[in-house]
Amino acid sequence: MKTITVALTGASGMPYGLRLIETLLAAACHVQVVYTQAAQIVARQEMALTLSSNTAETAALLSERFGAQAEQLVVYGREEWFAPIASGTNPPDAMVICPCTMGTLASVAAGLSSNLIERAADVCLKEGRKLIIVPREAPFSTLHLENMLRLSRMGVVILPPNPGFYHHPQSVQDLVDFVVARILDQLGVPHQLMARWGTPGEA
Repeated sequence: MKTITVALTGASGMPYGLRLIETLLAAACHVQVVYTQAAQIVARQEMALTLSSNTAETAALLSERFGAQAEQLVVYGREEWFAPIASGTNPPDAMVICPCTMGTLASVAAGLSSNLIERAADVCLKEGRKLIIVPREAPFSTLHLENMLRLSRMGVVILPPNPGFYHHPQSVQDLVDFVVARILDQLGVPHQLMARWGTPGEA
């Protein structure tokens, strides 16, 4: 069972992050969730979802919403420095920051560790674990692009949430699933979110 850390920050794109958690749980992954205060605001605005500051309450909410098995999903507070993801002695198999603000991206690029999300990302980098960043919506300034390039040169996967249309999406959910499918492919997690290019049934 893979252990994947999913970090939610205060950028638009919360449906991607929540759908990612759902599909990882369905794939029998162990999921570690951490989110910022701004992410709580975005989740309420974009999905009418209340992510409590009480991590136990949020863990219970997400586990019930997505049908997680016992102890399959754990939620850590952003200042919970004794969480496993804060140390290189117990890193996850991979980490995804989805959605990722430009502030968080810049902090990771600069090696800052002012909260658990930044610290966990720094751990993934130093331990050679896969780190995937799904940045917020365009446009990007030159500084944003330079920070992305800096991270890319460190081996970080920069995966903008730009859906394709060759699979003829019929709903917003189809567009969300396209992006989440790309993230799962990078994680090496099997999924059935969409038909692959050149397979029967692909238009």
